[in-house]
Amino acid sequence: MPFVITRGALQSVSQPPAPMPPTTMTLSADGFTQDYAAMWRSQPQIRTVVGFLARNVAQLGLHVYRRVSDVDRQRVRDHPLAQLIAKPNPWTTTFRWIEGLVGDLAVYDNAVLAKVRDAAQPRAVVRLDPRGVQPMGDSPYTPEVYRVRGARGHRDLPADQVIHLRGFNPENPRWGASPIETLRRVLAEEYEAGRFREQMWRNGARTSGYLERPLEAPEWSRAAKRRFRAQWQAQYTGAGPDAGGTPILEDGMKFTPASVSPESAQYIEARKLSREEVAAAYFIPPPMVGILDNATYSNIQEQHKHLYQDTLGPWLAMISQELELQLLSDFADSDGLYCEFNLSEKLRGSFEEQAQQLSTSVGAPWMSRNEARARMNLPQVEGGDSLVVPLNVLLSGQTSEQSGAVGGAASPGEAAGTAAIKARLAVSKTRPAGRQDALEATLARHFQRQSAVVRSALGAKQARLRKAAADDVFDQLRWRDELAADLYRHDLAIATGAGRAALGSLGLNPDDYNEDRTQGWHDVAARHIAESITVVTGMRLDEALRTDDPDTAVGRLFETYVSARAAQIAVSQVTAMAGFGTTEALRQTGATGATKTWRVTSTNPRSSHARINGETVPMDERFSNGAQWPGDGVLDEDERAGCRCDVEINLR
Repeated sequence: MPFVITRGALQSVSQPPAPMPPTTMTLSADGFTQDYAAMWRSQPQIRTVVGFLARNVAQLGLHVYRRVSDVDRQRVRDHPLAQLIAKPNPWTTTFRWIEGLVGDLAVYDNAVLAKVRDAAQPRAVVRLDPRGVQPMGDSPYTPEVYRVRGARGHRDLPADQVIHLRGFNPENPRWGASPIETLRRVLAEEYEAGRFREQMWRNGARTSGYLERPLEAPEWSRAAKRRFRAQWQAQYTGAGPDAGGTPILEDGMKFTPASVSPESAQYIEARKLSREEVAAAYFIPPPMVGILDNATYSNIQEQHKHLYQDTLGPWLAMISQELELQLLSDFADSDGLYCEFNLSEKLRGSFEEQAQQLSTSVGAPWMSRNEARARMNLPQVEGGDSLVVPLNVLLSGQTSEQSGAVGGAASPGEAAGTAAIKARLAVSKTRPAGRQDALEATLARHFQRQSAVVRSALGAKQARLRKAAADDVFDQLRWRDELAADLYRHDLAIATGAGRAALGSLGLNPDDYNEDRTQGWHDVAARHIAESITVVTGMRLDEALRTDDPDTAVGRLFETYVSARAAQIAVSQVTAMAGFGTTEALRQTGATGATKTWRVTSTNPRSSHARINGETVPMDERFSNGAQWPGDGVLDEDERAGCRCDVEINLR
């Protein structure tokens, strides 16, 4: 039989947690303690990670929106909540306010803000030091009163006048548990290591030890013993101008070292480890806080995206939802309002990436000359407000050159002459002979050049007793640009040959295939494929350099690339470009009603390709795997390499 336990019933059997959680931590065997704020101030790893979090969240900007419908929203700038966020109080900017809020959450797992009200609604919010705030009340779940302590006493604030953000704490749901507490052992080791280094430098960074005096040596008088001790300490300890030199021992004495050397202590490794542990406690990728041991150009880019999606994403969601829950209800006209950090601004990519994405999305140029001149702080020109549309981009339903189908159509007479053609055309029959071998040879020479340059640079690094990383010996931008130029030349020839063969098989003039209109698409496609191949090469090179025998591993890597990888890429590129050229030829004829069917030709195909074998879609649509034809550049490298699938074009 179902039953309900009310909050009051639960409260009657529960007791509130301890009134004030601890904010100090013991760091050494001799009882040295610090509170969390002092540890943030004195521990560089804590300050680095907390500062990284707080600054990166604060710079995003917190906006207020009104949900108009499920597919429409409007940013609200004149609402009191938006104005309050823009100016939290007369002496604090939005950046400093968010930075302090995130800093408190990172250090204490609690952030407490007091609402400063007028008669109707909050007019300001003020940060309170969590060390002086005590949640109070009979409820073990939510505080009813917050006691704010200071040097002159305390003041009790009702819960509705306080904004309290806190993390999960299984022992006390009213107060968060600081991540610093979890790092107690790591920070204690860092503290002790710092004390040891300080003592070593106070001792002039000299090796500690003890003196052995043989048993048969004559007995020392008290005066002689004091004199020897004073002379030894004056010359061989400390950092004075007379410290140092060669020890002069008496009576057959021997000096025996008895300390850990700096190499054995592994100071650098220990500091890296402590920073890694602190970063892990806050779920931050190590390269984001300066640990670049395993960082490469490509994975840093990906980790930058992960930073705003996986690391900061939960923080942003928690802060925005808590502000909506605890602050938004204090304002009138709050229906449909919500807060959101401006995360999209950080994930949009570079200007080149944004421009390419927008052009692909709209299928045509999207900025007038005067808009472009305004970005460069140049005056407007007459006639500069209209879009300049290239001749190879139409506004009649065709997609732009970036999307894989170059605009432009045949004349009405040509279209009428081919619209009624009924034929079945396999792309494999249009592949130009000899092009695959030529492309494979070009790719093999490309990888041979890479091998020579990388191994030469690797030898130079090793000669200087440095362990090389991929970024040290592999210039991704150079190899991407060189490979893009090679691919463009071959891709254009392959696609043009396939397009002309397709027209010829339909009884049309092969010379009608317009190669010029495809050059823009080929330029973008070649750079995309070159980028993908180069990034993968850099990642595999980085793995080879981390092996015990990097010379052998690098040699084997490029041997494989020259002997096998070049052939795989050549197969997939010829397949893709033949697919593009054939379908583009049919678009240029203006034929209507055409469809395309994916055909598997291998006896042992990939399971993902076997699943779509026989799948038929309209000519200008993509197959269910996202590709327009086998070997399409939108597929992952593992899906493209060596692909020999075919596409069947059906005209009816």
